[in-house]
Amino acid sequence: MPERMVERRDFIRKTAAASLALGLGAGGVVLFGRPEQKPVRLGFVGVGSRGTGLLRVALELGGVEIPAVCDINKQHLARARHLVERKGKKKPDGYSRGPEDFRRMVQREDLDAVVTATPWEWHAPVMVAAMKAGKYGATEVPATMRLDQCWQLVETSESTGMPCMLLENVCYFRNVLAVLNMVQQGLFGELLHCEAGYQHDTRYVKIGPQGELLWRARYALDHTGNFYPTHPIGPVSWWSGINRGDRFSHLVSMSTKSAGINHYVREKFGPDHQNAKRKYTAGDINTTLIRTENGLTVTLYYDTCLPRPYDLIFRLQGTQGIYMGTLNKIYLEQRSPQPHTWEDADPYLQEYEHPLWKQHGETARDFGHSGGDYLVMQQFVHAVRHRIQTPIDVYDAATWSAIVPLTEQSVAGKSRSVDFPDFTRGRWKTARQIEFYGI
Repeated sequence: MPERMVERRDFIRKTAAASLALGLGAGGVVLFGRPEQKPVRLGFVGVGSRGTGLLRVALELGGVEIPAVCDINKQHLARARHLVERKGKKKPDGYSRGPEDFRRMVQREDLDAVVTATPWEWHAPVMVAAMKAGKYGATEVPATMRLDQCWQLVETSESTGMPCMLLENVCYFRNVLAVLNMVQQGLFGELLHCEAGYQHDTRYVKIGPQGELLWRARYALDHTGNFYPTHPIGPVSWWSGINRGDRFSHLVSMSTKSAGINHYVREKFGPDHQNAKRKYTAGDINTTLIRTENGLTVTLYYDTCLPRPYDLIFRLQGTQGIYMGTLNKIYLEQRSPQPHTWEDADPYLQEYEHPLWKQHGETARDFGHSGGDYLVMQQFVHAVRHRIQTPIDVYDAATWSAIVPLTEQSVAGKSRSVDFPDFTRGRWKTARQIEFYGI
């Protein structure tokens, strides 16, 4: 890249970042000069099951309006509009002319932010369009399945000064935040290893009622690797300071053969069904090893095509102790009463309850994903209202989502080592705390 273009890009990025800190747009224009008590105005793109769940949370937060919703499924659209109206709010305008009608919606002047819960391939296009229109963005996970779109998200956020938050609800689980509190207080000593995984039988959202492939399963036809890494890697990144003093350096990845979808379709719809015989590129279980610049290692699993109980694992190990989420056990060398003996983790989770859960836990528990849905939306809306950076920023969104294409590269290359891009361009070296709002 020519030197002049590099200088110009750096100038735009620095100007945008400084402007955001002052509540300004990238060009120094005041974006929100209205009083704090005025509502946050959200537009929703994709209001199927997941999008409707997020919409319900937004309507319960208070001080939120929904001027517009967008979905190509007119039944989903009508349901969402009716849901808003039932809460005593003005019925939102609907956008459903086609897959890209969100581009028309994001241009509205009465929107402060755009939330998307579409299928994976539309997350990044919606977010880029929203940020270019001067809106905050919030996307369901992962933010993208493509490496070029990771960079596009980062560069658009930098050039516009608009934040893009990944709505990673697992980061706000009670045990995840309590363990983060313990890490920050030094109970585990220096961290050396984490183990986590999205291990969840999701065949029911891959295969339709007639044995047809739904969009998640269709992705498995031509791709391999870890398709859904952010639920486990988000908490691990927070615990280990990724992009906040450390960064992922490289990974290696390996997948089993594919058998689970074939077996599932065969058992439910018969051996002659076309999808029982189809060849799927994606293996049923993917295992990935990641190493950070500071020498911490991570074992990451992806397992969604076989019968099994739900389990995120969450093993955290340091020089002074270990936490095992699956067992709900803990051992701390300086505190546990019996050497080499597990303790129940519950007393520690209560003692080190995170301030966010102390403040909002009673309300959060009434919502989905163990309260994570409420807290992740509450944190996003707070950031929009106060024109500040989102707790999960665009660099987190890009780093965590990049695992999808990087694992595919590694698996396709017989588990070759693949380097992580540095989306922060060196800013990861500055240690900083995660921001929590409303506590």
